[in-house]
Amino acid sequence: MYSYRRFAYVSLGVALIALGGCTGYVKKADFDSTVSELRANDQKQQQEIADLTQQMQQRFAAYDAKIAQMGGRVRVDAISHFAFNDATLRDEDKPLLDDFAKIVSAHYPQAMVTVEGFADAAGGRSYNIRLGHARAEAVRDYLVKSGGLAADNVRTVSYGKAENRQVLKGKGGDGAEPNRRVTLVVDFAGSPAAP
Repeated sequence: MYSYRRFAYVSLGVALIALGGCTGYVKKADFDSTVSELRANDQKQQQEIADLTQQMQQRFAAYDAKIAQMGGRVRVDAISHFAFNDATLRDEDKPLLDDFAKIVSAHYPQAMVTVEGFADAAGGRSYNIRLGHARAEAVRDYLVKSGGLAADNVRTVSYGKAENRQVLKGKGGDGAEPNRRVTLVVDFAGSPAAP
């Protein structure tokens, strides 16, 4: 939410400069109008994020996924898990990815989705960054090719074995599957599609 408000305030400043021209003076009515418009846009965006969160919670109730609304974004956690030292997307994870793609493409076609890849604590840092990236790319490719999401709207990032992002702190190998995962974050819900 902080980044959206910062963007709104920067936009307000630019708008005020544009409205004031070189004189540096802005009419109160113009200022009030611009502030009202920014507040309305902020409220609309917050409602869109709340709606997206609710839709995903309803749709993913049957899956072992956690949906969280955080700072202007929606996080879908526990999307896909991977075998040890592997980046192959499992068939049992595909239905949830299909549902995710359907919701986003039907209601938020301009959404920016970040696919986050993770690894367990086994192995070196740089290797796990590459492994997490390969896992994120596998899910990204599936969402684009099978789910129909726009390639430009789906990006990847790897956190490897970052300790602060592990589900089971310091756990690797057998029993550490929760750490070997990919999560999805809808960074900007954009404007919902027309009904």
